Amino acid sequence: MQASAAHQSSRPSEVEGARRPQGFITGRFVTRRRRRWRRAAPAAAALLPVLLLLAGCGAGGGGDGSSQPEGQPRVEGGAPAPGPDAGTLPRQGSASTFALDVDTASYGFARRAILDGRLPDPATIRPEEFVNALDQDYPQPEGDGFSMTVDGARLPNAPDGTARVLRVGLQTRGAPAGRGAAALTFVVDVSGSMAEPGRLDLVKDALHFLVDQLGPADSVAIVAYSDEARVVQPLTRVEEAAALHAAVDRLSTEASTNLEAGLLLGYRTAREGFRQGLTNRVILLSDGLANVGNTAADPILARVREEAGKGIALLCVGVGSEYGDQLMEQLADKGDGFAVYTSEREQARRLFVDKLPQTLDLRAVDAKAQVIFDTETVASYRLVGFENRAVAPEQFRDDSVDGGEIGPGHSVTALYEVVLRPGASGQVALATVRWLDPASRAPAETSRAVTVEDLSRDLWTDAPSRLQVDVVAARFAESLRRGDADRSSLDALAREGDRLARLTNAGDIAELATLMGRAAALR
Repeated sequence: MQASAAHQSSRPSEVEGARRPQGFITGRFVTRRRRRWRRAAPAAAALLPVLLLLAGCGAGGGGDGSSQPEGQPRVEGGAPAPGPDAGTLPRQGSASTFALDVDTASYGFARRAILDGRLPDPATIRPEEFVNALDQDYPQPEGDGFSMTVDGARLPNAPDGTARVLRVGLQTRGAPAGRGAAALTFVVDVSGSMAEPGRLDLVKDALHFLVDQLGPADSVAIVAYSDEARVVQPLTRVEEAAALHAAVDRLSTEASTNLEAGLLLGYRTAREGFRQGLTNRVILLSDGLANVGNTAADPILARVREEAGKGIALLCVGVGSEYGDQLMEQLADKGDGFAVYTSEREQARRLFVDKLPQTLDLRAVDAKAQVIFDTETVASYRLVGFENRAVAPEQFRDDSVDGGEIGPGHSVTALYEVVLRPGASGQVALATVRWLDPASRAPAETSRAVTVEDLSRDLWTDAPSRLQVDVVAARFAESLRRGDADRSSLDALAREGDRLARLTNAGDIAELATLMGRAAALR
């Protein structure tokens, strides 16, 4: 997923019908007839991270409602495809545009660090991946593409009542009971660093488990790499399970880490066994710590990008207490796949059985989202996370610009901090998601408008519980990334997590609350 230099709160829209606001600066809309906002908007925006933590925490409740999801209006070509509630382009607009992303590795690695008794490196924290790691309750669409849910809430203790949170939720249809056959090439890191418990032993257990879960028409190849790379098992039908289990048993740790050699041989093996009409994937299992061969990212990334263009996507599975997060994330982005992290046996087994099938089919390719804010209504906004996924507004409908590849049953959630102008009413923004059909490559879009009224309910007493959870998770991630939250602040987040876990009886929320409590104890 290529990233443009455009930041999510710094560029006006180039979309047809959206007029460039005068004096627009870093997400704050300033028109010459409203010079007072030159001072007011930055101050209001600066309060939002604090307000997301403190505004009404502990108030209890949690509504069940959300904005009704938009349907599936589809178009060929570039024009928007508004549904019944899609609204119109804002009178004056500034666009936030980004490629969709379903990575969760940042949350997984932070989880491992906290459970090991240390706070994660702030450089590895990506808030959108904390939210992606949580279950959502968005409805599924009937076909390929996305359902769209746009909702939000008011931050109850915000000065002058203008602070809001806006959520754009996207959901793909789940995997069918039966799927087509897949050809999977596993590239396994067997360098010395993989000897640590929770690395190669975890990978081998998960591979054994996976072989027993795949269908007889699926095929698996295994490539191992250390100083050099070698094919441990050529592409083999899963009906020959004994040969595959024996190949997994032969994996053992060796010396250094030549990641480039492993990926090159993995792609060559996948290319030789390429099965037209089937799902072809390379799956890298590594701690991402390359130390011999070409360790620079750019040449490796260029090759991964080239192979993805030929129909072989890459999934990155990270392991280990020391983990090359940045490289693994970049590899997944360039490889039209996604990155996950695992540190426990049962978690790894769930990943390979529950999550892996979501990579073996596609519901949308080159998917991007754009939210155009109305400058007459909105004083400032900020997209939480997605910094590495930014796309220039004028590239939203340029289908040569890479977006996200999204499989069955995936959800993507984007949260915005928004400050309204005093007395604002009417439309706040128009959200649009655009994607290409996986088979025909035909473009399609669906859009939905959001109004001030849609964002008027109290976050902690009237908003859907899952929206509250998303806000808490994002705030937790941003606290870890900035390193500015004291123990009392993290304790407050943990109490909110406990309340929401009791309200929903959801395991993922209970785990989040536990992590926040442990992070507080590490302060």
